Amino acid sequence: MSWRGFQKVVNRAGTGIMMKTGQVERTVDSEFSDEESKYRALEKECGVLQKEAKAYLDAMRSLASSQARMAEAIDGMFGNDSSDGAMAVGAYRRAVEELDAKTARELDAPYRATVLEPIGKLVSYFPEINKNIDKRNKKLLDYDAARSKHRKLIDKPSDDPMKLPRAEKELEDSKLLFESLNGQLLEELPMLVDLRIPYLDPSFEAMIRMQARFAEEGYEKMGGVQRFFAEGVREEYADGQLDAQVEGVLQEMKEMSICGLAV
Repeated sequence: MSWRGFQKVVNRAGTGIMMKTGQVERTVDSEFSDEESKYRALEKECGVLQKEAKAYLDAMRSLASSQARMAEAIDGMFGNDSSDGAMAVGAYRRAVEELDAKTARELDAPYRATVLEPIGKLVSYFPEINKNIDKRNKKLLDYDAARSKHRKLIDKPSDDPMKLPRAEKELEDSKLLFESLNGQLLEELPMLVDLRIPYLDPSFEAMIRMQARFAEEGYEKMGGVQRFFAEGVREEYADGQLDAQVEGVLQEMKEMSICGLAV
């Protein structure tokens, strides 16, 4: 940091302290505060959206790979069995392995390109915007300090006849700098907030289409597995008969001496 920059930091810190003690009047800009509040809300929500969008992709990949691992484990339990159940497990394993491969091949890259990257690009603008807001706030401190200094010289003239003209020039310069930055932000912050929906709409649509495709692929693959089951299995499940069958098998297992539960 240069000496001039260090002096500015010290002067602004002093101005902040004098504002707290009432020696320097703080400018209250409700218009800017409202726009900044809307921007901060957008910044926060975009951060959450970016995090959750990444978590969704991770969850989809995890779901597909977990299904494949579970199918492999179930298939291992059947071994060389040639029953209808073993054939169904084999079909299930092939189906989920294909789904896992499709997720990596057809969901990952398009999702990154149409959802994650656009959101990430929007979020990447925020640090630069925050720098400009911070710069605007510093220029406002300089303006308030110059205004206070000028007012004091008006109320109590100095013996140095050049002090007032210098203070007037400092006030005018600080005012121009502040108003330039403030005006730019007042114009651009609302535009940024208003553009959030048309900007994110294509990503939202792409996400829905990919979710629908993933679900349709899963439904189609599982439909191929269902043909290995007896007719009416779905109705039995709805009626609670499958639950009763499971409970019955568990009860038979409990009655076996090797389970250590038989009396």
